[in-house]
Amino acid sequence: MKDCNTENFREKAVVNSCDGKIIGHVAEIIFDVCDGKITAIVVREECGVLSFKKSEDIIIPWCKITKIGEDVIIVNAEDCFPKGKCGKKHNDKDDGCCDT
Repeated sequence: MKDCNTENFREKAVVNSCDGKIIGHVAEIIFDVCDGKITAIVVREECGVLSFKKSEDIIIPWCKITKIGEDVIIVNAEDCFPKGKCGKKHNDKDDGCCDT
């Protein structure tokens, strides 16, 4: 893959490999200032009924990203949704997203 900047990330759809659905698009990138590594992406998710949509942010740890393509980022985010988020299941681990 060629170099990618933050603006390129925002253009990519984020797809959950667990169900094949588009979660949303990258809103922010979180990184550790001490070592300069990306630790997570913040995905802006739209959920709601009909035109009554509400944007929600989902933090997906970098270790949950399985593939970065030209147009999409594929993630395994099954355990990363808060309880009650758009009907998604929640795993009651502490923050256990990376403990797989």
